[in-house]
Amino acid sequence: METIKAVFWKPDPAAQMRKCNSLIRSNTRKLDRDIAQLKLLDSKTRQYIIQASKRGQKDPSRAAQAAKESRTFAREMIRIRKQSSRLATSKAQLQSVQMQVNEAFSVRKIEGSIRASTGIMKDVNSLVRLPELTGTMRELSQELVKAGIIEEMVGDSLPDDQLMEGEDEEAETEVDKVLGEILQGKLGKVETPVVEEPAEEEAEEQEATLEEMRGRLEALKS
Repeated sequence: METIKAVFWKPDPAAQMRKCNSLIRSNTRKLDRDIAQLKLLDSKTRQYIIQASKRGQKDPSRAAQAAKESRTFAREMIRIRKQSSRLATSKAQLQSVQMQVNEAFSVRKIEGSIRASTGIMKDVNSLVRLPELTGTMRELSQELVKAGIIEEMVGDSLPDDQLMEGEDEEAETEVDKVLGEILQGKLGKVETPVVEEPAEEEAEEQEATLEEMRGRLEALKS
């Protein structure tokens, strides 16, 4: 029925606002789920660092490898925290968009017309470029264009390498900071300049753990 009406009449502002709010809520729930997953991953990585440190303390012959593992996991934790921070910022932007959209529809109800908002357009352009939100944000942008709230469609999503720029080579000082935070001043026990090659089975286990963590990070971006 609404499709037939749309052919003969202009879109109903109330229906447009409901759809926009529904899409925004859907995106917010997606971000909440992703942020919760990253918190779990942060906690798990913390445990890996603690376990590696304990192995090095119990068996001095494994101290070098434990130090290497601790720093590797610390780098992964930095990646996790950066992504979590990025999603938290995106959620704040999305909430700002919702307030501005509702305000625009309220003004339209009072004045009988609506003015395009460059502020909303800027935030939507930023959000639609995130891999996590591309699909539903494109749909939202189309609804906002129909309503006259923004004037143009948004651009393409950002490449992953641009979103995660600098995460493959975190500064050693940042790694030290993470280790110091988690090991509570026991950083000296994970700093060893000479690293022996791990046993084949141990190396495979470490690589499998890292692949699992990276897989989860990639899944959150898809």
